[in-house]
Amino acid sequence: MSTAAHDDRTGRHKVVIVGGGFGGVQAAKALSGADVDVTIVDRTNHHLFQPLLYQVATGILSPGLIAPALRRVLKKQRNVRTLLAEVGDIDLDAKIVHAAAPDGKHIDLAYDTLVVAAGATHAYFGHPEWAEHAPGMKSIEDARLLRSRILGAYELAEVAEDPAEQQAWMTFVVVGAGPTGVELAGQLSELARHVLPREYRAIDTRKARIILLDAAPAVLPPFAKKLQKYTKKTLEEKGIEVRLNTMATDMDADSITVKSPHGLERITARTKVWAAGVQASPLAELLGKASGGEVDRAGRLAVDPDLSLPERRDVFAIGDMVSTIDRLPGVAQVAMQQGTYVGKLIKARAKGDDTTPAPFKYFDKGSMATIGAREAVADVRGVKFTGWLGYVMWCYVHMMFLIGWGNRLGTLFNWVRSLRYARYRGHRLISVTASYDMSENAHDDESSVVSAHPDENVEHRGALDPRTAPGTPAPPQDSPAASA
Repeated sequence: MSTAAHDDRTGRHKVVIVGGGFGGVQAAKALSGADVDVTIVDRTNHHLFQPLLYQVATGILSPGLIAPALRRVLKKQRNVRTLLAEVGDIDLDAKIVHAAAPDGKHIDLAYDTLVVAAGATHAYFGHPEWAEHAPGMKSIEDARLLRSRILGAYELAEVAEDPAEQQAWMTFVVVGAGPTGVELAGQLSELARHVLPREYRAIDTRKARIILLDAAPAVLPPFAKKLQKYTKKTLEEKGIEVRLNTMATDMDADSITVKSPHGLERITARTKVWAAGVQASPLAELLGKASGGEVDRAGRLAVDPDLSLPERRDVFAIGDMVSTIDRLPGVAQVAMQQGTYVGKLIKARAKGDDTTPAPFKYFDKGSMATIGAREAVADVRGVKFTGWLGYVMWCYVHMMFLIGWGNRLGTLFNWVRSLRYARYRGHRLISVTASYDMSENAHDDESSVVSAHPDENVEHRGALDPRTAPGTPAPPQDSPAASA
């Protein structure tokens, strides 16, 4: 059992921050120079810039450019310690955070003040089984898996002999027409129409079918109507089918069933992406039960105007996992400003300032979304921008919010190269196993093989995976091939 004994030796105020995302990192930075000992705990070792995950999924950027090591981000703050562990429980009465290290070792972190910035995960509206067929993007692993599925679909279409099967592999459905869905659909179009056509011989990637659907009546619901109309028109000019007032009702490995004003429709599509909704971290519900706080349908925890839990001045919750009185959007800027606010509040209290703080107030710096190369929409303090100018503004803002000049320059270089050289994509490494698994799942759905012996395992991978092709003897278990 590991403890926070080093804090006990210093005798200083102990601050534990759960989550190394935008809110958690900003809270830690705001505590720079404060007379406190800070422990920031996260289940990954990196700080992820989530708004650019779709560019990892479509081969524009490498993961390292948007996910610097958390220890490097905070290395200059001598009062901050970083731990790689996953928080499983929080005892508010004993003031202890219970976590587990990667090897399973239990870690108890005592605190005087706690900041929980655990973020959110995907929400499948009561259908968690859809996650297998339509992954979302909340982590580097999600983006890598999605990149393998997208690029792997073209590889499997190339070897398919049936035109209908080729088209099934080259049909992509993005569920959710918010900023993430719009940006991803735009990049799927760029891949199909500009990046891949000259690289394949048996298929014409320009015939790929890309569908963007949403139950809402417009794309980019939070944006102004002028920008919504521009975005929809631009997407359609890129060959994307935009289906509004349309919701997913069912899906499997081979297809997705949708309901629109025209009724039910089954769309054959081997690749689906979920960008429709989010659910707050389970820690929000845990804190709600422990403190008597309210949790809404999306799992977000209601907090006081100073972002503390009701009747708990020593516990703060920020970011996507909380619900405020003014119903703030779940964007990075909100979490960053909340993190800075809470950090400064804790710093002031450490100096003896115990006055009631002014309520947190969000300063809206605007909303932006790309539609493709050289195309974006932006709403900056009421001023609307579209096209090339919107794209330049989007690039500048997102580049400057990345941490580290190396990452900023590397990202800028990749963006310029992708624009100059026919939408060049230099980061297209995929997991071959993921592609085989896609094909295996689809093959299982099509074949509907029923064994006469219930206990008999029917394996299809031998017909799909060249490592175990028919007629090739299986390598011995102690051989290099077997261990690989």
